[in-house]
Amino acid sequence: MGVLENKDRARTFYRYLSTVYDRINPFIWTEGMRDEAVGMLDIGPDDRVLDVGCGTGFATEALARESDHVYGLDQSPDQLARAFEKFGRRGPVRFHMGDAERLPFADNSFDVVWSSGSIEYWPNPVTALRELRRVGRPGSQVLVVGPDEPDGPVRRRVADAIMLFYGEEEADRMFEEAGFERFEHRIQQASPRSPPAIVTLAEIPGE
Repeated sequence: MGVLENKDRARTFYRYLSTVYDRINPFIWTEGMRDEAVGMLDIGPDDRVLDVGCGTGFATEALARESDHVYGLDQSPDQLARAFEKFGRRGPVRFHMGDAERLPFADNSFDVVWSSGSIEYWPNPVTALRELRRVGRPGSQVLVVGPDEPDGPVRRRVADAIMLFYGEEEADRMFEEAGFERFEHRIQQASPRSPPAIVTLAEIPGE
């Protein structure tokens, strides 16, 4: 388990990163990449959409352009404080502080479940993926964006010491263990020199 796959350490990390997150993040995962991922989803204006690990609301902004019923959840009070600055505490997005492994929502609550830049910090990613499946309605979509596994054994060891990096084979294993039957992966990259992201679009099994 990587250093930041510890909830207390991750909260401390984001206490400092939250002040510069919106300036750094677009160099790794750009607005274009975000919008391309949103375009993979079929979101209607009346759909209930959940953004798990919403952070400062970078992806939430794009989701809120598609639906009038967006919910954001994050475990970091510092990241949520930045999101409140963008949207307001009584704005169009309803924010919750919570844990991806224990989502504070009822079964079958959402039409779309999204998570970007969060899975790499989850100590038990399969548990959290099961939660994403639980709160989504049967037949609805789940989209997860995480850091793709780097090339070379040395780079992989260094990356894994920090947080979760995974390739398509590991993504297959995690999503299958979480109970997903239909899913596909795509790789996104801001530039040839920037770290790639792996985007998984999954369908929640029907009843």
